[in-house]
Amino acid sequence: MPLGPAARSRRDTKRSASLPPHPKGSGMAHNQFELLRQRRFLPFFLTQSLGAFNDNVYRQAIIGLLGWLAVADAQRTLYTNLAPAIFILPYFLFSAPAGQIAEKLEKSKLIRITTMMEIVIMSIAAIGFMLQDMVVLLVALFCTGVQSTLFGPVKYSILPSVLKPEELTGGNGLVEMGTSVFILAGMLLGGLLFKLGGAHGPLIAGGTIIALAILGNLVSRAIPPVPAAAPDLKIRWNPIPESIHILRMLRKQPAVRNSVLGVSWFWFVGTVLTAQFPTYAQVQLGGDETAYLQLLAVFSVATGVGSLLCEKLSARTVEIGLVPLGAFGMSVFLFVLSFAPVGSRTHVLVALSGIGVFAGFFVVPLFALIQSRTPKAELSRVIAGMNIQNAAFIVGAAIAGIATQRWLGWTIPQVFLALAIVHTLVALWIFTIVPEFLMRFLSWVFVRTLYRLRVQGVEEFVPDEGPALIVCNHVSYMDALILAASIPRPVRFVMYYKIFDIPVMRWIFRTAKAIPIAGARENPELMQRAFDEIDAALAEGELVGIFPEGALTKDGDIAPFKSGIERVLVRRSVPVVPMALRGMWSSMWSRRDGKLKRMRVPRRFRAHVEVVAAAPVDGHVVTAELMEAKVRELRGDAA
Repeated sequence: MPLGPAARSRRDTKRSASLPPHPKGSGMAHNQFELLRQRRFLPFFLTQSLGAFNDNVYRQAIIGLLGWLAVADAQRTLYTNLAPAIFILPYFLFSAPAGQIAEKLEKSKLIRITTMMEIVIMSIAAIGFMLQDMVVLLVALFCTGVQSTLFGPVKYSILPSVLKPEELTGGNGLVEMGTSVFILAGMLLGGLLFKLGGAHGPLIAGGTIIALAILGNLVSRAIPPVPAAAPDLKIRWNPIPESIHILRMLRKQPAVRNSVLGVSWFWFVGTVLTAQFPTYAQVQLGGDETAYLQLLAVFSVATGVGSLLCEKLSARTVEIGLVPLGAFGMSVFLFVLSFAPVGSRTHVLVALSGIGVFAGFFVVPLFALIQSRTPKAELSRVIAGMNIQNAAFIVGAAIAGIATQRWLGWTIPQVFLALAIVHTLVALWIFTIVPEFLMRFLSWVFVRTLYRLRVQGVEEFVPDEGPALIVCNHVSYMDALILAASIPRPVRFVMYYKIFDIPVMRWIFRTAKAIPIAGARENPELMQRAFDEIDAALAEGELVGIFPEGALTKDGDIAPFKSGIERVLVRRSVPVVPMALRGMWSSMWSRRDGKLKRMRVPRRFRAHVEVVAAAPVDGHVVTAELMEAKVRELRGDAA
């Protein structure tokens, strides 16, 4: 969960400051697996998984047909290289219109349309199998690419509409897991159809892909309606200027732009790796022509496992601190893979497992950040722009693999070594131009190393969107980071300027766009600037966190709240969420042992800390005394 400001649509800036009519926790999934029992998620998850499964059954079945027909090696090589290009071409041609359509139409309706298209396309493909006609099969493959292009923007733009912010990471993890595993399963089944079907291989292949398409359509009919994000959008059909336009939309926010770049780079790395598996398995590991499937299976399953672990590691927030962890973990295991001894299957499988798990850590938070930071009325088009960029990186990866081996004469381990070096440099570059990623990583390490967090009421009472104030007792120098790790949305924290200027922590706070403040007697100009910045943040629909005591507690008790909170609300009345920190007084970062001029080491490593929230209070009735009483009640005796 990033600390920095979230980009909000103009719709959000005009949102009423009234409180929600009922707790937002109703229907809440308390972990990602509970989503699989809820209609708002399960039918969509199954539909997209079945789509990925059927696409790969079909593509592998085409290769299986070539082997079944005993086509000459030269012709088989031509078709196997032509097929991916034909499938990916529609992403360049039609992503721009697809993004607009996904923005304009009700999303469940659009998904049903795409699954109906799949039935028609797979019926054409079945005719191609029966006639054993590669031209018909490649035409159907192109149409499959068109259908996938149309489905792509809605696949990821639907999630923020049906999931709460704290469910985004878990939901994306499930989607990535499903995609990885079902792609693998589809490749395995597609490769077996002609081997198991014998003389009836074409009939079985055609029947299988039609049955899967029908099943996908039936499941999609259970997806609840999801309103169109921009129903009045006028669709511009010319793909070239509109593609340029949506690619420019990616650049509006540095964090979103570089998250999209990170996702595209993930596809580049994955394409370079998996493209080498068939040859690598035979040359380096001494396997047969099917040995690469073991490598692919390990890599795919590991990526799914890493994707699922993201929710646990992020504590149900959009935790982009996992992105540097994932990136550098991938680097380590890419180097391990590149130095694998010839014939050492265990070494290779361990390396691929590590790459896959850390790839999940890398890509899932990026998807969640793109979804949480992009205005809903633009998200489908941003995803469409990302798909164009992904396609370009995939093509670039294929070209790079061919060029380094055929033109430069590199071995596959040398290709892997070059990929490890380039991946590390790309990761460093991304984290340099967007320091928020690295800042979140450092704060995530601090919090997860020193404490075990228990959070109560935050999912239920912190608004999913729109402006609000967070007020909390102030115990230690780590309070802002603790709260940031507990709240799903980005928070702009207001903090005493001397805390803001603590070495090392200053870089984290500045990158998080915290707001430094001073007392009226110390620096009245800085104080006024802080209040102006608070008001501007609330006007943009952001969360602002303040510590109304004005200083760290010196005795563990809560000091009287100052009137600054009332000054904020006079200018802009917004809901105020009371929160309390429990267990921080014994922290090495508090003033418990201030008289000894040293910091106290916690009594237990990874001490338990609780963050508790209560229902928001209408800003029109808030006073400093009222909020102090609510925070005292929340904290109780657990200092």
